[in-house]
Amino acid sequence: MATTELGTALRHWRDQTPAQVVGLPVGARRRAAGLRREELSQLAGVSADYIVRLEQGRSTHPSPQIVEALARALRLTQDERAHLFRLAGLAPPGPGMIPQHITPGVHHMLDRLTGTPVAVFDAGWTQLLANPLYTALMGEWHGADLNAVRRNFLEPHSRVRHTPESRGALQAAYVADLRRTAGRYPDDTNLRALIGELRHRSAHFDTLWESGAVGEHSAARKTVDHPDVGPLTLDCDVLSAAGSDLRIMVYTARPGTEDAERLALLDVMGTQLLVERRSLPERRPGGAAPRWRHAGR
Repeated sequence: MATTELGTALRHWRDQTPAQVVGLPVGARRRAAGLRREELSQLAGVSADYIVRLEQGRSTHPSPQIVEALARALRLTQDERAHLFRLAGLAPPGPGMIPQHITPGVHHMLDRLTGTPVAVFDAGWTQLLANPLYTALMGEWHGADLNAVRRNFLEPHSRVRHTPESRGALQAAYVADLRRTAGRYPDDTNLRALIGELRHRSAHFDTLWESGAVGEHSAARKTVDHPDVGPLTLDCDVLSAAGSDLRIMVYTARPGTEDAERLALLDVMGTQLLVERRSLPERRPGGAAPRWRHAGR
């Protein structure tokens, strides 16, 4: 039994989150409509054992990153998220911090984009969540590599095909966008650390930063060299969620093209391969992968 207010609240929200709402299958053997601990673990990227310890009051001081990941996985409202932070003994992120909350409305919109690779980034270009098709298309990232700007400058190997001109244009757009974000969120320590690391480790980033350009990364047409289905040339659009400063990246193929056929094939085979890779060496309870996978900062 939970012995703290934090543990009680987590157990309550887990019990009140229907599996089908977060894209999990609802089988005949499910005894309750809410999420199992293993399912919340998979969605939030937090170990099931740690969730047990939080609910039982054996761990009482989760990090802000874990609280944020749990709030997203449980699809909490803004007020519920703030309450969860306070129960964990943390102050909710203030107005000078990059928002990472994904509203229920945005979740509902994303759930309808089936058969479409979609990922959600915060204003500093850290990936917050991605659906299985996006991960199958672009690959799976962890830790610091979840930040697209950092990855582009420090780990430039990706499936997206670039010419020197297209890579230069993308990098310039990322830096201009990041500068605009830094002006809006001056108190965000993670953002300052990211910019400091990039200026220190990448002379090209530092030169672009010193240029003072301000702009945003929005849309492009990209060719993705996929190891299983071959090259796909797709339209990449970046949408903004009003009031949240989230960036929703959507890849689409033009109807009737070979690219559309390959994307449909990837939807069938690529996401299944992803489930099989994640199930090794130990298969997770529940069988199927969630529709959306959340990521910590």
